[in-house]
Amino acid sequence: MCRAKYEKCVGITEIEPEYVEIALWCLFMLYKRSHLLSSIILLRITFTIVSQRVMRAAIFHQYQGDINIHNVSDPSPKSHGVVIKVGATGLCRSDWHGWMGHDSDIILPHVPGHELAGTIVALGEGIKNFKIGDRVTVPFVCGCGTCEQCNSGNHQVCDHQSQPGFTHWGSFAEYVALDFADTNLVKIPNEINDVTAATLGCRFITSYRAIVAQGQVTEGQYVAIHGCGGVGLSAIMIAHALGAQVIAIDIKEETLVLAKELGAIHTINASHHNHIIDQVKDLTKGGAHVSVDALGSPQTCFNSIANLRKRGKHIQVGLMVGGHEETKIPMEKVIANELEIIGSHGMQAHKYPEMLDMIVSGKLHPEKLIEKTINLEEATRALPNMNKFESTGVLVINSF
Repeated sequence: MCRAKYEKCVGITEIEPEYVEIALWCLFMLYKRSHLLSSIILLRITFTIVSQRVMRAAIFHQYQGDINIHNVSDPSPKSHGVVIKVGATGLCRSDWHGWMGHDSDIILPHVPGHELAGTIVALGEGIKNFKIGDRVTVPFVCGCGTCEQCNSGNHQVCDHQSQPGFTHWGSFAEYVALDFADTNLVKIPNEINDVTAATLGCRFITSYRAIVAQGQVTEGQYVAIHGCGGVGLSAIMIAHALGAQVIAIDIKEETLVLAKELGAIHTINASHHNHIIDQVKDLTKGGAHVSVDALGSPQTCFNSIANLRKRGKHIQVGLMVGGHEETKIPMEKVIANELEIIGSHGMQAHKYPEMLDMIVSGKLHPEKLIEKTINLEEATRALPNMNKFESTGVLVINSF
């Protein structure tokens, strides 16, 4: 009752309990020493000071520069948004691309991070489908919910998309603001913890849609995965779960060992072999039905297209940046063999339930992709080194 009276007096709602207690105490003390009107005015000032909390965040001020931990003001939600207390956030190569300067949406100084899971701590006034305390995750592309693409159900290519860690500050922080929350947030089942949920928002969902929706992989098909980082390993696990016969190609033997554990029937170490295309065709009896470039390089893109059988599908997931945006492809094979070249960019929030059901039922195990958890300070050193491919699995920040 005291809380309700307080909120009615000062016109503020959705305050975390500890701050309500502070504010009520201030009101009591001020009321003893002054009249009510002055108390309310002073309380507004007091609340403004109390509510201007700071958070720890990893920030870089220039591309390819140092990443340091700073105390900064925590975010406020837009009318259609929420603020999440970050429980865990993945370290992804897309974050490295952003730090390198490959994303024109980023405005410096910047906080990276786009794979996240956590708990809602603040709501915009327009939010209808979620409440404070809900455990949620989000796809890295947040659709506006009203454009032509969103109206067709394709929020992953929204015309006005918002992306934490790119269009605004991301989740390498204690708190992160997310836009268009009713359209994009996904409640996390109790069976999935925050660390596992944080692996889903970019690499895993992108791979899921690439294999299931774009590739339409079916049981018994041959699937080649070029590049076994987080995207590639996720694709291997998902294709295997669908009954496909998976060929994994990478340059690290340790990664290929993990690829076999996740379901690959054959592996090829590209650093030891010069004829990747011929090897894939031999192992697949004529070429892959579906092939994925999960890395994003001129060589992996070319190989992924060239190792297809007739009427096969190439799925481009790996980002082609740094001067490789217009790369060479074997167009003569595309025409003669009626090959399909398909892009894949994230996954819509409304498609999460079928994937989450497969995780809860034990058909998919994204937790097996996790190499280790790290803290925020360790992430500032790990992010600039991501292009060295020193990690075998996924790194997840769970201490801020």
